[in-house]
Amino acid sequence: MAQGLQSGMEVDQVELFKVAPRWLFLKITTKNGLTGWGEPVVEGRAATVETAINEMRPFLIGHPANKIEDFWQMVYRGGFYRGGPVLMSALSGVDQALWDIKGKALGVPIYELLGGAVRDKMKIYGWVHGDTEADLASAAKKRIADGFSALKMVVTDQLEWIDAPDKVREAAAKLAAVREAVGDTIPIGVDFHGRVHKGMVKIMVKALEPHQPYFIEEALLSEHNDALLNLQAYTSIPLATGERMYSRWDFKHIIQNGSIDIVQPDLSHAGGISEVKKIATMAEAYDVAIAPHCPLGPISLAAAFQIDFSCINALIQETSLGIDYGDDIQLTHYLKDPDAFKLRDGYVPLPTAPGLGIEIDEEKVRTAAATGHDWKNPIWRNADGSVAEW
Repeated sequence: MAQGLQSGMEVDQVELFKVAPRWLFLKITTKNGLTGWGEPVVEGRAATVETAINEMRPFLIGHPANKIEDFWQMVYRGGFYRGGPVLMSALSGVDQALWDIKGKALGVPIYELLGGAVRDKMKIYGWVHGDTEADLASAAKKRIADGFSALKMVVTDQLEWIDAPDKVREAAAKLAAVREAVGDTIPIGVDFHGRVHKGMVKIMVKALEPHQPYFIEEALLSEHNDALLNLQAYTSIPLATGERMYSRWDFKHIIQNGSIDIVQPDLSHAGGISEVKKIATMAEAYDVAIAPHCPLGPISLAAAFQIDFSCINALIQETSLGIDYGDDIQLTHYLKDPDAFKLRDGYVPLPTAPGLGIEIDEEKVRTAAATGHDWKNPIWRNADGSVAEW
């Protein structure tokens, strides 16, 4: 089997496809015709990551696709300057594609190469959006009707560094409306999205506590992780963070010092399958759960599931299943099987197809890439004209 892997496994072609709504897909083809897909993108910086991968191309062409760890270390350490969203997202997409190839070469899902499955199905949550409390309550009920058994929502808009009490009451009222709509058996994660500054965060989490959120995500921006330990001592709500952290070295301090309950590395930002598996293992040693961040496309989600099914401390999986991006584009738009993830009763079952376990509709991808996209996140401003966190 090992000899078979060596024959013709050198990378021969690297192709990139910028496709709506805001995704960047990568296809790697080996000399023996095997193909693997990855999703290397920073939302709003797709062209920048595309350039980073093109800079990696000389190291990738001719490299044995099965030597995944060797490529990872060569690109990470060999570049001298390392880390950060752009370089790690580029490396993440390549890593996903190489694992996809290796799984297909051996005829097994990637999780089999990571030690095998530890569960039969994975719990996921659905996003809830709405402008008013009534809208949020209605959206939450619809999510449950659509097959989700856990939810996540944002309760804040733009905030001043220290803001008025009505903003706090408004946030608590939104969560209360959803809690009342779905009852106590449904976990509801709350994402602060880094919008709450340190001077506001304690009063905000205290206002939410009566409604028992599943966790608070990005209670503070990752730049202020040093303040999480103090917040941990202040609130009973589990704290989660990690979508803007890019390697095990970024995560090690908050895992070791006990300031976090759930780490949320993104499979398209934090070094891919190889690195997130290491982050998850490190977290397990400190009794910390992992809930991979994934507001991206189907390839990134498929990679996240390979981690979920191979890690005992995987808690729940984020997904944009069921979200309409416009122009009839949903998460599974570029997959041949529109029911590829098979959501049933709040869970996705163990995938059994080789590699990432999904089949890309390449014709649809190539057609969409002819148009591409130039997605940018909104710029928010406060009443005085100053820039606010989005």
